[in-house]
Amino acid sequence: MFKAAVVTVSDRCSRGERPDEGGPLVAETLKNAGYEVAKTVLVPDEKDEIEAVLMRLADSGTVSLIATTGGTGFAPRDITPEATVAVCEKLCPGIPEAMRAASMRITPRAMLSRAQAGIRKGSLIINLPGSPKAAKENLEAVLPALDHGLTMLQGGLADCAKIKD
Repeated sequence: MFKAAVVTVSDRCSRGERPDEGGPLVAETLKNAGYEVAKTVLVPDEKDEIEAVLMRLADSGTVSLIATTGGTGFAPRDITPEATVAVCEKLCPGIPEAMRAASMRITPRAMLSRAQAGIRKGSLIINLPGSPKAAKENLEAVLPALDHGLTMLQGGLADCAKIKD
């Protein structure tokens, strides 16, 4: 079982003006997929704060997966992808490409997502949309491959040629 953290990035949720629906739904989706959600965090759309929480979680060595929700669109304060890229040592472009491809089957607006994914130390960071429905759909699109990637990231042996059913 891998441990995960969920970070909701939202000015309005962090100010208490709107309930956080995306973070809890992402956490529930991860739990249903067999992950232990060790931490949930709510931060405003502030690059320094997003970077700080991503670094703290990844550098702690306690979570393998960090899923963010929110801040991936075109709004002026949407800066989650930039914060993610700033803290990652390696980028994983296939993950957001797969999410956008799966989401394009549902809505053409999926092409507007600026989500990123990358690795910092032993953690994989994945940006999900702020819409709870879209966050769940995007996460479900990549969940089948994540166990393999996280096993490799943690130094485990994983046969790339075999695909789990």
